[in-house]
Amino acid sequence: MCGSFVRCSALRTGPDVNPHSGTLPSPRDYSRREFCQAAVGVVVFFSMNPGPFLGHVAPGQLPLDLETNKRLDSWLRINPDGTVEVFTGKVEYGQGAITALAQIAADELDVNFERIRMRPADTSHSPDESYTAGSASIEVGGGALRYAAADARATLLEMAAAKMRAPTGSLTVDDGVITTSAAAGRVTYWELASKGLLARDVRSGIPLKPNSSRHIVGTSVPRLDIPAKVTGGEAYVQDMRLPGMLFGRVVRPPSYGAQLTAFDDVSAKAMPGVVTVVRNGRFLGVVARREEQAIAARAALQRAAVWTMPTELPDEASIAAFFRNSADAQVTTVSSRSPSVTAPMAVRTLRATYSKPYLAHASIGPSCAIAAVEDGVLTIWSHTQGAYPLRTDIAVVMGLPLGKVRIVHAQGSGCYGHNGADDVALDAALLSRAAGGAPVKVQWMRDDEFAWEPFGGAMSIDVQASVAADGSITDWQYDVWSNSFNMRPGQRGGVNLLAAWHLAQPFQHSPPREIPLPSGGADRNAVPYYDFPSQRITEHFLPTMPVRVSAHRSLGAFGNVFAVESFMDELAHSAGADPVEFRLRHLTDDRAKAVIRSVADRAKWRSGAKGDGARGRGIAFLRYESTKTYVAVIADIVVDRESNAIRVERITAAADSGLIITPDGISNQLEGAIIQGASWALKERVRFDRQRVTSRDWNSYPILTFSELPEIDIVLLNRPDLPPLGAGEAALPPVPAAIANAFFHATGRRLRDLPFDRDRVKAALA
Repeated sequence: MCGSFVRCSALRTGPDVNPHSGTLPSPRDYSRREFCQAAVGVVVFFSMNPGPFLGHVAPGQLPLDLETNKRLDSWLRINPDGTVEVFTGKVEYGQGAITALAQIAADELDVNFERIRMRPADTSHSPDESYTAGSASIEVGGGALRYAAADARATLLEMAAAKMRAPTGSLTVDDGVITTSAAAGRVTYWELASKGLLARDVRSGIPLKPNSSRHIVGTSVPRLDIPAKVTGGEAYVQDMRLPGMLFGRVVRPPSYGAQLTAFDDVSAKAMPGVVTVVRNGRFLGVVARREEQAIAARAALQRAAVWTMPTELPDEASIAAFFRNSADAQVTTVSSRSPSVTAPMAVRTLRATYSKPYLAHASIGPSCAIAAVEDGVLTIWSHTQGAYPLRTDIAVVMGLPLGKVRIVHAQGSGCYGHNGADDVALDAALLSRAAGGAPVKVQWMRDDEFAWEPFGGAMSIDVQASVAADGSITDWQYDVWSNSFNMRPGQRGGVNLLAAWHLAQPFQHSPPREIPLPSGGADRNAVPYYDFPSQRITEHFLPTMPVRVSAHRSLGAFGNVFAVESFMDELAHSAGADPVEFRLRHLTDDRAKAVIRSVADRAKWRSGAKGDGARGRGIAFLRYESTKTYVAVIADIVVDRESNAIRVERITAAADSGLIITPDGISNQLEGAIIQGASWALKERVRFDRQRVTSRDWNSYPILTFSELPEIDIVLLNRPDLPPLGAGEAALPPVPAAIANAFFHATGRRLRDLPFDRDRVKAALA
C-alpha cells in the first residue's frame, strides 16, 4: 500500500516538499523512479455516451479557479531547457493529487510526463485556489490547469504555424516537437519559449484535446511524492534545515479557559542554548540553538507557570443531551419532499438514534512550521492546506500588509483536514520575530497536538422511517445535531489561529458558519441518495462548541452515512429483505446500482446467508456529497466474544469516480480511507473531563495498528467519457456502517454509537 494513507502506529504520508527561494536552499526535483506502480484490485471500463471531461465549460466562460486566477503565467512556464513548470494552488498531503495534476498538464500540452516540474503552492506566484479540501483537487484544480495548458498549447501552435508558414490545423505535437504535414520543417516548444510567452490572461473559447487523444491520463505513473519518503530524503517540513536555523517550542495552557496567574522565566533563560523566552498574555514560548535545548526549556517553563482552570466543559457521557438542549441551535430543513397521492400506505414505523464522538486528526508527525524574515518579508514554510487564507490571518495578527507575508507549502507528515498546521505557523512567526527575524522551526509536542488541534465534530442523529406492506420506505425523517466543520483561517469576522486567542490583546475567532449543500458540513450526506416518496432532513446547527472543532476528513459525512446506512440495514431486516436487494430497490441511479452490484459480485455476496454468531458481513453505500464518487463496501468481520473485540478481516470496495486519472492513485486513496474509517469505527474517540481534553497520547487515543489491518480488495469502475469525480474522502464514510451491519449479521445485535470499542461490544452482546 505504498503511497496510501496508512494511518496506523507508523508513518503517515503527507504534503509535498517545497522549493525555496532567495538565499535559502534551492529547489530539488524528484527523480521519477518506479515506486508503487501496482494498482489494487481491477479496473472495469464502461463505454458511455461522450460527455464532458474536466475543464469543459460553457462558451465564453472559464473554469472556476481560472476565473479568479486569469494570468496564464501563474499556472505554467515553458522553459528553454525542455521542461514545463506547473504552478498550482492545490497542495500534496499524501493523496497523490500533485502527480495526477502533472498527468493532466502533460497530456493537454502533448509532452512527456518526465518534463513536468510541479512547483508547490507559494503565495508569491502560485494561483490562489483557496483550500485543498473536499476532494476537489482534480475536479476543480485539474479543470483549471487543463484549460490553462490548452491555452498554452494553442499559443505555441500559433507561433509554430507562423514560423513554418503552415496552417495551424496541419500541425501535430509529439513531446513538445511540432511538425506539419503541409510543409517540411519542425520546431519545438523549447525553441519557441521566451520569458514573456505566457504573460497574459487566459483566453476563453480554447478547444481542449479530444478524449481519444489522451495518453497519460488513465495510466499509473510513479508518484512524485514517494521517493523522498522512502529513501530518507527531505520529504517533510520536519526535515528542513535552513542556515542559522533556531528551534522553538510553545507552552500551552492546560485547558481552553486556563488563566496564567504566576510565571517565572529566570531559570529557563539561564539554560544552555536558550536565545529568548517569550511571554505575551497566555502565549509562552522559547527559542534555543538546538532542538533538545528548546524541549528542555519548554519543560522548565511548564514547571514555572501557574494556571487556574475553570470547570467549563460538559459531561462527555451526556454530550448528546448537551447538543439537544442547546439554546442557540439553528434549526434548518435542508431537504424535504411531500408524498404523492399514489404513494403506498405505511404499515409500521421504525426509529433509531446514532452517535459519533469527537475525533482527532492524530497526525503521526506533530505539526511543524519554519518562519524567517528576509528583506522585510516574513516567509513561512507550512503544511497548511490553504496558503492564501493562512497568509490573510498571519498578516492580521503580525500587523503586516499582505505583500510582506509569504506562505510556501511544505509537506507535513500526516493530515487530512484542519489540524495544527496553521496554528504552528503563527507560533513560528511570533518566535521568529522575538529572535530578530532569524529562521525558527517550531514543532508541536505530542500533547500539544492532541490537546489543541481542532477536532472533528461530535454528532447525534435521530432517524425515523415508515414502511409499506411490501417493505418499501414511504417516509424518511432525519435530524442531525452537530457543530461547525469549518473554522479554518481566512474566514470572515475573526482570526482562526490558536496563538492569536492567547495574546495579551487577543483576537476573536470567526463566527461559526455552516457550509451550504451539496458540499455541506454537519449535514454533508445527510440527504440520502435513495429515492423516497416523502422525506424531511433537518439540521440542528450548534454554534456553541464545547471543544475546538473544524474541518476533519469527510466532515459530517462520516456520521451521517453511518446513520443512514445502518438504518437502511435495519429497515431491510424488518422487511425480511436482502440488504443488497433492498438498497437497489430504492435507487434510481444506474451508476449507483452498478457500484453495489459490482461489490456484491466481487465479494461473492450470497442472499440469505446467515451469520454464525462470530462471523458476519455487512454492506454500505454512498455517493459522496451526492455529486462525487460512488462507493460501496462490504466488510467481513469476526467477533471475539472472549475479548469483546471486533476484528475486520476483509473489506471489499467498488468505486465509480468517472474518468480515472491515475488508477494507482485512486486505489491508494480508497484503501487509505478504508483503513482510517476502520480505525475511527473501532477505536478512536477524544476524551475530556469537565476541565480539559484528557486524550493526550497514544494510550489515551489508540488507533489501528499494522497487525489489525484488514485485507482490502478494490474494484474501480472507470468511465473514460465522463468527468472525473472527487474521490479522496469517499471510501471513509461507509466503513463504520458496513462493520456495524456485519456485527448484526454475526450476532443479531445492533451497534449505534461510535466507536465500537470493547465496552460497547460487551454491552451489545450482554
